[in-house]
Amino acid sequence: MKNRNQSYFIVLLFLATLFSCKDEGEYHAITEKIEAEQKPYHGPLTSEDLLADTALIKITEGEHTFLIPERKGQIKSYACIECHSKPLAQMSDLAGKKAHWDVKLNHANSETMNCVTCHNGNNMNHLKTLTGLEVDFNISYKLCAQCHSNQFEDWKGGAHGKKVAGWPPPRASMTCVNCHNPHSPSFESKWPAVLNTQKTMERKEGLDH
Repeated sequence: MKNRNQSYFIVLLFLATLFSCKDEGEYHAITEKIEAEQKPYHGPLTSEDLLADTALIKITEGEHTFLIPERKGQIKSYACIECHSKPLAQMSDLAGKKAHWDVKLNHANSETMNCVTCHNGNNMNHLKTLTGLEVDFNISYKLCAQCHSNQFEDWKGGAHGKKVAGWPPPRASMTCVNCHNPHSPSFESKWPAVLNTQKTMERKEGLDH
């Protein structure tokens, strides 16, 4: 019985020594090691450095405040009033050719939507809602939200859409037009990638030789 107690004591002493000694002489207790391992080594994760060279604006939608890319600086033909100096109804085609001849509207049928559904014909530097309210190009997502309310709610919470840099704060999310062409928002169908078994065999044979 005495020998058994001595054996238990030696095992306990060994375990105490094992866990009380710091790794490489640093930790005095296992709880101290756990607390140290939980602390970040390089401070809190942040996307600030990744966002430094991106033009962003802050928006608040409901309870959500986050950053989105500035839009107007990315539009080559902005400001629109450089050409649209008069209301759209007063402008005529030049030589019978439409100014935006390369824009194909494939968003809804022509009975539901045309250019002036979203573009403000009286002030082309702004968009407009279905009720006629002016909308800045930087916050064009407000137009999309009128019809795509479910996607809008998901986007506000961060579930829909891509991030500008990553998940660590500050949150910066792409807007609708960063991923979807507003004139033709549907993504084109793509065939899944097919494994080229012939090339795989040829590469394998080449390695074997």
